Amino acid sequence: MNILIIAVGRMKKSPENDLLDIYLKRCPWNVKVIEVEEKRPLKGAERMAREGDLLINAIPSGATVIALDEWGKEMRSQDFAYKIQDLQDHAIVNLVFLIGGADGYDQKVKQRADSLLSFGIMTWPHMMVRTMLSEQLYRASTILQGHPYHKD
Repeated sequence: MNILIIAVGRMKKSPENDLLDIYLKRCPWNVKVIEVEEKRPLKGAERMAREGDLLINAIPSGATVIALDEWGKEMRSQDFAYKIQDLQDHAIVNLVFLIGGADGYDQKVKQRADSLLSFGIMTWPHMMVRTMLSEQLYRASTILQGHPYHKD
């Protein structure tokens, strides 16, 4: 299974980027990060619409899409791991995680998503969410392999 993290914005050299790389290298899945960015000085709904187009256009045809959203479903790490296993068992070729911009998603992005996932009701910096997601992907792989990394 290929996993794509499609995120709004460019990640610069930072401790978060270093951690992202560490966890992605540990993952057994082929995980790639695709960054999209609207460079024009748009505001509000116009910016969200443009970012939505960029996100949707980066999604491979037939992919299963999970959008990270504060209003999404919260999951324990084990449930997240089992969801990924279920997608693998159903021969999903491309699993896509979307991370929106600072203003959130345009409605068309939520309509395209197969599900919404929340990392809690707190607001997280977008660059940190990439790192948190990569750690959860690595954690999911260790749970599925029976590795002792995850403690319950």
